[in-house]
Amino acid sequence: MVTAAGSGFPADTEVILAWEDTTATWNVDLVEGKYYGREFVTEDVPLASVATDDQGNFEVDFEVPKDFGFTHNVTVHQGEDLLNRAAFRTEMQMSINPTSGPVGTPITIEVNGMGYGYLENSWQLTYDNSYTGWVSAVTTDGSAQAVIPAVGPPGTHVIQLTHGWSHVPYLNNQQSPRPDRPVFTFEFEVTDGPAVLPPPAAQQGFPVASGTAPEDTGAPAIWTDVTSGPVGTPVTVSGHNMPTVPISLMWYRQEGSRVSGGGWSEVGVELGTITPEDDGTMSYDFAALDDLGGPHRIDAVADGDTVASTEFDIKPSAIAVENGVGPAGTMALFHVKGVGWTETANIYTVVYDNSYVGFACGFNSQGDIQIYLPLAGEPGFHYVDFYPAIYRGEDIRGAVNFRLPQLTYADDHPGEDLPAFRFVVEVTEE
Repeated sequence: MVTAAGSGFPADTEVILAWEDTTATWNVDLVEGKYYGREFVTEDVPLASVATDDQGNFEVDFEVPKDFGFTHNVTVHQGEDLLNRAAFRTEMQMSINPTSGPVGTPITIEVNGMGYGYLENSWQLTYDNSYTGWVSAVTTDGSAQAVIPAVGPPGTHVIQLTHGWSHVPYLNNQQSPRPDRPVFTFEFEVTDGPAVLPPPAAQQGFPVASGTAPEDTGAPAIWTDVTSGPVGTPVTVSGHNMPTVPISLMWYRQEGSRVSGGGWSEVGVELGTITPEDDGTMSYDFAALDDLGGPHRIDAVADGDTVASTEFDIKPSAIAVENGVGPAGTMALFHVKGVGWTETANIYTVVYDNSYVGFACGFNSQGDIQIYLPLAGEPGFHYVDFYPAIYRGEDIRGAVNFRLPQLTYADDHPGEDLPAFRFVVEVTEE
């Protein structure tokens, strides 16, 4: 709670106390697969209406809104006129929960009051001085949540959150142009006890989403009984008011690469043909193709003309690790399908025991990512996380966050809703 007091205003007049509020969004074009960064719109939002006394004074209490952190203007308006303003600073906060547990314990990191400005909107997380990934709060009004596994031998481990606009943490913040930015440091105690293991890989993706038939307007229409799911999902295409001639069902995908020089284009693949019933209804079963993630248009083509269209959205899915148990140096295979093609969906970043390793692209391989990593570390369980990321694009109003693990993917990833995947491997004695 804050008390705002004013003097020298027009006497016996009603004035409006307002808060400088910012709405932030990601600017993405999923049709063209482009990422254009962050956008911000600022406006004054009324907090209270208050009457001045006969001396032009006022006093009113207000609650600090849940909003981005750092400096906000608190303004006084009379009608359309701005009479005055004062600055109020909202401080960042961070917490972790729990603070102890056996290896594999999910550690929830909560942040409130992140800023939206150039030097306030990208925060970097480290675990035992190893870079883990970045934390964002663009579409969540300055609040962020990330979950990482507890890793390492029993004992104290250090989690730190530092600002960093260019890829990694900025370490001498006290000497920077913005020394007011905090650095948060927390300790987590890894205890003895059974390791906390993630769910099987096949259970970590998004559930299949059901579809519904469109309203019957008398025109030809097709739809799918499920609208999204992983590669291999059983799908039924239904239709009504269709012409009673052979119908070719065409599935469309992007094929190509961003880096080969040849570019990419949309290519159609025939799913099959079917002749509708005499009443114009049809039903065709197929399994979602082993293809890029994202929406795929399905056209019903009769005599060379498209008479109806629908789409199915492939979501990423994971396959159990191969050779995930063995002595250090054993080469394990990590496999993800349904990776997308846009600049915000075509890569996954890999984090081994909360230490960023690198990234893998799924565009050229039509959504299929296979990564061979050697098992490393002391005997015991080790955790390998696959996080969504932004491959490339433009972001003139924000930080450079390309090809880095986005720990806040669940609530704040630009463009697509994408899952992360957590694998566990076990290093054994020689």
